[in-house]
Amino acid sequence: MNKVAATGKAWQEEELTALAIQAFRGLGLPPQDAADVARILVVADLFGLSTHGLSRIESYGERLQLGGINACANVTVESPAPALRMVDGDNGVGPLVGMHALRAAMDAASQCGVGVALARGSNHFGPISPYSLIAAQHGYASIIGSNATTTIAPWGGSDARLGNSPLGFGVPNPGGKPFLLDMAMSVVARAKIRNAFKRGEPIPDGWATDAQGRPTKDPGVALDGFLLPIGGHKGYGLALLVDLFAGLLSNAAYLTRVKSWVDAPDEPQNLGHFFILIDTRRLGSVDWLTERMRDFAAILHDSPAADAQRPVIVPGEIELDKMARQRESGIVLEDTVVALLHEHAARAPK
Repeated sequence: MNKVAATGKAWQEEELTALAIQAFRGLGLPPQDAADVARILVVADLFGLSTHGLSRIESYGERLQLGGINACANVTVESPAPALRMVDGDNGVGPLVGMHALRAAMDAASQCGVGVALARGSNHFGPISPYSLIAAQHGYASIIGSNATTTIAPWGGSDARLGNSPLGFGVPNPGGKPFLLDMAMSVVARAKIRNAFKRGEPIPDGWATDAQGRPTKDPGVALDGFLLPIGGHKGYGLALLVDLFAGLLSNAAYLTRVKSWVDAPDEPQNLGHFFILIDTRRLGSVDWLTERMRDFAAILHDSPAADAQRPVIVPGEIELDKMARQRESGIVLEDTVVALLHEHAARAPK
């Protein structure tokens, strides 16, 4: 199998965002909705999370064209309590629903000090860290999660009953880099196995099993099998917790009720997300938080590294450093992704 090429131009953020907006407009989204989707996916690429960035134009685009995702979703927000928002995504593109939910949670937190948004009627919403970054830039600490298509067997089970649900945390740092932790409940994201399959490369031990639960290095076999959870039974428990908050409490689908976008791309997934935000400005001054975050990071950075080539870092530093470099030098995407963006952009309304 041929390796995927990334040999083209280095895109500046503004130029790439404009192309992405046009591509999603070509897929039927209104301008502001396309801008919301592009914002999350471009930040994902700036962070180096290419499996969850604009490469998603392939799967999102297919489902939009098949009618599995509503290109003109009417996302609505209800407020059953002062600090609580219920978001109905109307089967919209996941990052669009995610941005509506994030804004709703920020609105609630600005009024009450804390804000919770539960979203239903959504689809894959990209990685969590872009949402955490936006929240942090506005002064909010965050806990964010989403459920997902079933790819993990329950602990002790032999078939897929729960998803590789991502969970993320963010804490603002007015004087430096915010804390950003974005993790899935499996050892590795399924997208990485899919990319290894496209490149014709084996996967490491411990990533996945075959359909009978046996360890495998073959990505094709792994795609027909199960992902392995982080921390064994503890990862299983965390995955269930995310699905309870994102799926069950939001009135979205959960566990095996979630439709597979691979097996049924023309049907709504009804994924759910949750956004829990704290307005850190209610806790103390900007200087107070800056000093405490500086001290927090310093305690960790000052730990002597076991490997001199790999100093201790705080979660989020790798991604934020990557973003800074790529904002300077530009973003290089895989040629197939750029071609698909141009293909869809050509159909955008003039």
